[in-house]
Amino acid sequence: MLTTVVFDADETLLDLRPAVTGGLVAVLDEMRRRAPAASAVTLAELVSDWDAVFGDLSAAPVAEIRRAALARSLARAGLNDHLDEVVALFFARRFALTRPFPDVPAALAALRSRYTLGFATNGNSRTERCGLAGEFAFEVYAHDNGLPKKPAPEFYAAVVAAAGVPAEQIVYVGDSWEHDVVAPRRAGLRSVWLNRHGLPRPGDLLPDAEVSSLADLPAALADLRVDAVGV
Repeated sequence: MLTTVVFDADETLLDLRPAVTGGLVAVLDEMRRRAPAASAVTLAELVSDWDAVFGDLSAAPVAEIRRAALARSLARAGLNDHLDEVVALFFARRFALTRPFPDVPAALAALRSRYTLGFATNGNSRTERCGLAGEFAFEVYAHDNGLPKKPAPEFYAAVVAAAGVPAEQIVYVGDSWEHDVVAPRRAGLRSVWLNRHGLPRPGDLLPDAEVSSLADLPAALADLRVDAVGV
């Protein structure tokens, strides 16, 4: 029996890339306002600064990774002393622009009458800052009370605890193959891969279902419910 549907946040429910790009554009504009040397800095370089620091900091909170990336960006124009204000500027713009994908509201409304809905993320997209306040029965955030990030087993154990039902009654929905398909399955949850871009499956493991849009999720879950009772 499937009772609970838990969603990843960024790139699953939330269209994060335009928001991050908007935040970086605001940072670049501020850098150019403050320092002539910043006229030679490009948006692509600011984007690359995240990748440059991510490897060493992948287990850290997302806000810390972004701060390190922005420190690298400011150093390009000798603006290191302005890190705190630029971090605040980035996040203000990033959250102002972060909104759900168009298919999200109707999908959540269709599912809510049949399932308990949860929200569980590695990132810092808090529901109340991203247009999703009040949508979920429970929310789980990596690094709250020391909780490690996905794909750590402890993260999915926290999801199960928050749901208050056995793991096999929970479906985890997300866009990341490793974090939202492979790791939940290892933890005993069901999984649905949201493959918005039609990518090939990166491994032999099969998700319980695959959808290209959350508009297709209610029907996919209905099929899983039928399979679960052996009809």
